[in-house]
Amino acid sequence: MIARELPGSLQLAFVGDTVYDLFVRERLVRAGGRMDDLHRAAVRYVCAAAQSAALARVEPLLTEEEAAVVRRARNARQTPSKHASLAEYHRATALEALIGALYLSGAAARLEELMEVATGNIEV
Repeated sequence: MIARELPGSLQLAFVGDTVYDLFVRERLVRAGGRMDDLHRAAVRYVCAAAQSAALARVEPLLTEEEAAVVRRARNARQTPSKHASLAEYHRATALEALIGALYLSGAAARLEELMEVATGNIEV
C-alpha cells in the first residue's frame, strides 16, 4: 500500500529514477560483463523509450492506488528530453514516480515484484 503523505509526482519520479537505475545496474553487474558493455546495456534499459515500454508491462498489474500515481505523474507538467517523444517521456516519468512512491512507502516486496516485470530479462 502506498502512503498517502508523499511528495509530488515529479519529486517521486526524481527518486524513482535513481531506484530504477540502481535496480538495472545491480542486475547487469550480477550478470557479469565488461564495463563498456555494462554501461551500454544500462543506457539501453534506462532510457525513456525502454521505461515507457516497461510501464506497459506493469500497468495491467497495478492496484487502483498505484494506477492513480501513474496517472498523476503522466499528466504532470514537465519539459521533455531531446532524445524521447513527448509520450515516451511522460510514460517514463510515470513509471519513475510509481517506483519512487513504492520505495518511499517502504513497499519493498511490491517494488521488487513490479521491477522484475518491468525490466524483463536484463542482459548485457
